[in-house]
Amino acid sequence: MKEYKKRIADKILQEKLEAKGAVLVEGAKWCGKTTTASQIARSILFLHDPVNKQQYLKMASINPGLLLQGPIPRLIDEWQLAPQLWDAVRFEIDQRDEFGQFILTGSCTPSADMSTSHSGTGRIFRMTMRPMTLWESEDSNGTIALRRLFEGEQDIAAMCSTDIIHLAYLICRGGWPKSLQTSEKISLMQAYDYYDSVIESDISVVDGVERNPQRVKLLMRAYSRSISSEAKISHIRSDMISNDSDTLSSDTIYSYLSALKGIFVVEDLPAWSPNLRSKTAIRRTDKRHFVDPSITVASLGIGPNDLINDLHTMGLFFESMCIRDLRVYAESLDGTLYHYRDKSGLECDAVIHLRNGSYALIEIKLGGNEIDEASKNLLTLRQKIDTDRMKEPSFLMVLYGGSVGYKRKDGVFVVPAGCLKD
Repeated sequence: MKEYKKRIADKILQEKLEAKGAVLVEGAKWCGKTTTASQIARSILFLHDPVNKQQYLKMASINPGLLLQGPIPRLIDEWQLAPQLWDAVRFEIDQRDEFGQFILTGSCTPSADMSTSHSGTGRIFRMTMRPMTLWESEDSNGTIALRRLFEGEQDIAAMCSTDIIHLAYLICRGGWPKSLQTSEKISLMQAYDYYDSVIESDISVVDGVERNPQRVKLLMRAYSRSISSEAKISHIRSDMISNDSDTLSSDTIYSYLSALKGIFVVEDLPAWSPNLRSKTAIRRTDKRHFVDPSITVASLGIGPNDLINDLHTMGLFFESMCIRDLRVYAESLDGTLYHYRDKSGLECDAVIHLRNGSYALIEIKLGGNEIDEASKNLLTLRQKIDTDRMKEPSFLMVLYGGSVGYKRKDGVFVVPAGCLKD
């Protein structure tokens, strides 16, 4: 058995389990939900076990409470296969009146109608797991911690050994646990296997609707060409129509996108709305992202060498990889990740906003030659923020693909992706 690599979700799951009757761990297939939950669970029910699956599903409809019996915390893996268990878990929590009873894992929202079910508020905590960050996969040395920067640390002198060739590989490999501790050739195959699984079966599991695999391919390819941008659905539709002889409505695209979000493949980045000194119109469009940049690579059928030969495209994919990591890091700090753009074209690739009102402004650039311009943008945005109505930013950062971390004279932190952790 391969050694378990610690995940940022380990601590979050443990903390939430100590404060709620159950925790629902959702996220993309293969991202490590079951493995992580198994580190804490004392008993496990695998609903997708091919030997017992039908018996489990029948029992779930007759007497679901029997499936919940076992040492706690009890893990119910792929719970959405038997949606009746949701209300059964909620009821059992009420009866036991104790925290730390159940862990539910799921790689898609349930296909059954849950409209009459209780929301689980106050009893079941929801958390999202994503593919591994560079820190979790040990591709970042973690010498610069976001937590310490929010606490006021100023000395960030650091170095890492990551270069452009290795970054291209990391983007294409992705953060899939199964891609670690194996050869480069095998590790690069994992994202393609995941992509094929989404197209052929997973996208129809979420709601039971059979979808055209060719159209799924076209949509994911069009989405990949719009990655790290605010492309409208009309733009994505035009891209698809140019490769689809049939009539393709916006409603159809929304349906397909909804399904991809339901299985945690697509995860767009919402826009941030700060208080500004002047009445500047803020763009509200989400930025397009997959949950892992390797899905983008697989959708386009490319590899590390293709990225090295097209550094502009690699820069967009690098941004998407950093967004994946920053989402995980932000959530471990009890925060949320956003992006910013206004009508003047001023933008900020990532904004980490914590629950206590603290926030950080981050630009993401592949090359060191873009640091000066990125820093200028951050300083301009800081001046636009009305600090009478909200806090000053805790720090400004350029997150880039280089190897040296330092603080500029203007106060902007320059941080290699290979040095960052939560």
